[in-house]
Amino acid sequence: MQRFLNSAKIYRMDHDWKIDDFCDASVELVRRSGLEQCYIRPILFRSLDEEHPAFGVNPFPNPLACYIGAWDWGKYLGDEAIEKGVDVCVSSWNRLTPNSLPAMAKSGANYMNSQLIKMEALLNGFAEGIALDDRGYVSEGSGENIFTVSNGIVNTPPLSSSVLPGITRDSVIQICQELGITIKERTIQRAALYVSDEIFFSGTAAEITPIRSVDRIQIGNGERGEITAKIQKVFFEITSGEREAPGPWLTYVREQKARAANQPGAGAANNGRNSKAKGKTESGATPVEPELVARARAAAME
Repeated sequence: MQRFLNSAKIYRMDHDWKIDDFCDASVELVRRSGLEQCYIRPILFRSLDEEHPAFGVNPFPNPLACYIGAWDWGKYLGDEAIEKGVDVCVSSWNRLTPNSLPAMAKSGANYMNSQLIKMEALLNGFAEGIALDDRGYVSEGSGENIFTVSNGIVNTPPLSSSVLPGITRDSVIQICQELGITIKERTIQRAALYVSDEIFFSGTAAEITPIRSVDRIQIGNGERGEITAKIQKVFFEITSGEREAPGPWLTYVREQKARAANQPGAGAANNGRNSKAKGKTESGATPVEPELVARARAAAME
């Protein structure tokens, strides 16, 4: 949610909501939904003042509106992708330069570039595309961050490679540190992808998805690698509430019986790159005001 607020600040979308307002509304939305797992997407956008409509490129006259959606998305890159991996390509479309559109902001405008990358990949028979930055170094997937593994070292492009600061990306970095796996943020050449021992995507929707080939060149043994499997295992144990997280990652929504790590189990809402909630508990949190979502929506329309 902090990244959500940061993105709004970059685009000069000034509002009176606090981070707790968005967090509490998301928790209440998940509680009301009854979904056992769901993807959460908050959206802040410039709407229309019907009495004084403005349609030009000056956005300041348009009032802000905010909605939060939650739905069961399933496996973003397919049911078998988590275990068997996916075939991807390097896209002919580059990621946007940081001074054209801010890659640090998660905005709808950036997704037009992502759609071009994704459509090209699908039409050419791949599950996903990898974009390079304006210098020709590896950036990220159309909707995922990317990691390579070489000689036991995990590498990921730095934010200067037009990378979105993904929440799951940060989770992977912390998991590697906890497991004693060397993790480096460094520029990655396109050719380095082809000779990597392992490659995987990370993202709220993609979770931890192995990559088995790039441009039809097999990566490693053409299946999920050993280090990818270790990181994946810990990630799913944390998000399902079976393992204690390295930090305050989980927000519990619904009370259930405790599982491992002396934590209320069956999962939690992951405060992440939109957040994918899995099984919900409350963990002693302050009760959420029942009408919070309705009030937040009403305030957005004023």
